[in-house]
Amino acid sequence: MYIFTCENTFEDMMCCIYHAWEKALKVGHGCVRLEKRGEEQISLFDEYIYVEYNEEEYKKVVRSIRHKISEEAYACVYYACLSSEQDALDTAYRFLIKGFKIGSDITFMRNDPDVMRIKDIRRKVLHETRYFMEFARFNSIGNKVYVCHLEPESDVIYEVSLHFADRMPSENWLIIDDNRKKSVVHTTDGQMYIRYFTDYDMSVLAKTEDVNDEYTDMWKIFFETIAIKQRYNPECQRNLMPVWMRKHVTEFQ
Repeated sequence: MYIFTCENTFEDMMCCIYHAWEKALKVGHGCVRLEKRGEEQISLFDEYIYVEYNEEEYKKVVRSIRHKISEEAYACVYYACLSSEQDALDTAYRFLIKGFKIGSDITFMRNDPDVMRIKDIRRKVLHETRYFMEFARFNSIGNKVYVCHLEPESDVIYEVSLHFADRMPSENWLIIDDNRKKSVVHTTDGQMYIRYFTDYDMSVLAKTEDVNDEYTDMWKIFFETIAIKQRYNPECQRNLMPVWMRKHVTEFQ
């Protein structure tokens, strides 16, 4: 078995699919598997091949998916690559094997296990994205920039940032993924870009959560005041707002 691995970014995963497919043309798709780096289950009998990013290969794979299958198929693959599920990358690969053979109808084959799985992964990523759109809380630093910390399981901060780019286009802000040590930075009436941080950078940025202003206390008081004691239901609250998502939510501090 040939195990192809790559970094945990969408662009790297597309390159990984490119090289795995190239190898599969010689040995068969059943003899290759794709895994994200750091999630490999090492075996003495498998050959591990690390794939690095190549812009041309990345563009070829994306273009092929969009033109030869469909935009819907591309969306499924894209969200699967954002997922933290261990089998997400290999599922995307198996989905594409059938997609290039069948065409755009592949997304309607809901009885196929690979199609069912990739749609399930996509649904979970979209749900997580929507959750963090609602649960994101920004701290104002010196009335100059707004900073938000998140710890999503899936790599969704860019998708979350698209929402706030529409809501706060004239503000300087950044949304930080504490798990992946990266952020999406938005400048006033400008473009968004992704920036990666060192451990030292993260230790400095962690202090931004300790910054309080008059609105911090007002929001906490509002949260407590509107609560109806007779309707208190922690189990329902946990279902609607999972505990692991509350770490950086102001009203739960």
